[in-house]
Amino acid sequence: MVRGMIEAETAVRARRRLTNKLIAGHDAARLKPFFAADAKVIAGDGSLITGAAAILEAFAGQFAEPGFEAYVRTPDRVTVDAAGERAAEHGTWRGTWRGRPGLAGDYLAGDYLAVWRKVTGQWVIESELYVTLA
Repeated sequence: MVRGMIEAETAVRARRRLTNKLIAGHDAARLKPFFAADAKVIAGDGSLITGAAAILEAFAGQFAEPGFEAYVRTPDRVTVDAAGERAAEHGTWRGTWRGRPGLAGDYLAGDYLAVWRKVTGQWVIESELYVTLA
């Protein structure tokens, strides 16, 4: 099972890199395959976003903000369950803007936890929790 766990960890990390790339490209529609239909996100401000459609709508709204650049999530570790069907991704995140009013500096940052599950052979995000620390 160790080989399967390593393959799962590698796949989750690769999926994360792809989401970072799509966010940097401000392409909300292409993020759809990365979220389970019933996904939930607790944003850095504590708000809850429920369902893939609402999550994609929230991304599209941020992409339309003047000065929004990107969110980058950097996994510190990915832990896979024994069955190789669920994974917990722990790491840090950073959101960057140019000249955003009310933002001290040009970024927000903190820690996050993402829960991934394997659905028909593909890893999708089940839930994410972001904590703003800077």
